[in-house]
Amino acid sequence: MPSYEDDLSRFEEYNTQVLGISVDSVPSHQAWSKSIGGISYPLLSDFYPHGKVTEAFGVLRTQAGQPAYGAPERALFIIDKEGVVKFIDVHPIAEQPDNEELFEILRKL
Repeated sequence: MPSYEDDLSRFEEYNTQVLGISVDSVPSHQAWSKSIGGISYPLLSDFYPHGKVTEAFGVLRTQAGQPAYGAPERALFIIDKEGVVKFIDVHPIAEQPDNEELFEILRKL
């Protein structure tokens, strides 16, 4: 998420609003943001009901035979102004996506 902060002006060139979302609480988001020097874009909390938004987008991780159990995938969505999902990319949780991929998609939109 800090890489989005670093490239925020480039996202703004595409008239794009960057949002972060996780199932952590608002106080947890605030503490995390402070620990890395701050994030200026909105961090959304999908804390309660736990994972409802990430589950609706199909990115809440599950275990075989178990309901959704907690953490979302590392997923990127580009949603247009009409609310239509234009791009979805789910990365392995330990992999940092490349912002250049997003800029290429945004250029095409």
